[in-house]
Amino acid sequence: MKIRFVKGPRADRVTFLRDDGSSVETVFPHKGPVPHDGVHVLVERGFAFRRGVCGWVAGGLHPEALAAMAKAGGHPSADRPGVVDPALVELVQAERLVECIEADLWGGPTEEADWLAVAAVACETSLVPMPVLPVGALQQVRRELADFARDWAATRLGEAVTLDWPEAASAATWPG
Repeated sequence: MKIRFVKGPRADRVTFLRDDGSSVETVFPHKGPVPHDGVHVLVERGFAFRRGVCGWVAGGLHPEALAAMAKAGGHPSADRPGVVDPALVELVQAERLVECIEADLWGGPTEEADWLAVAAVACETSLVPMPVLPVGALQQVRRELADFARDWAATRLGEAVTLDWPEAASAATWPG
């Protein structure tokens, strides 16, 4: 799957071009120096998640349908704590790790042990276990994010940056 991010003045357009030829599109307001879903691609791909945002969208769900499904399935937030549907655990883990990587990007990288400790607390707070990450994956995700941030900063309004999502990393269809 190709994920295309088009820079807009107040919001960015994200198009998911699936390997089967279908596509879905959504718009997200700016949040930080790079598109939030771009961070999802890098984190989920780098940490070998199959049931994060990208895996579910590659598997056929629309991003907005995924958000509704996650809310119904117990995706925790400060105002909605609860037990997470087992099919959504990886989605919640991905969201927490994306937030930790974004904090890294915004405030400067921390030592790996400190980053992992913060990520573990974030997962625990959301009632999901901290996933076991592939060796070297955090450093790789940080490098790819730095490249993405550089490319995004150089992108003009109306232009795009495209990231790849491996077909083999698609999630099974809901409820899995």
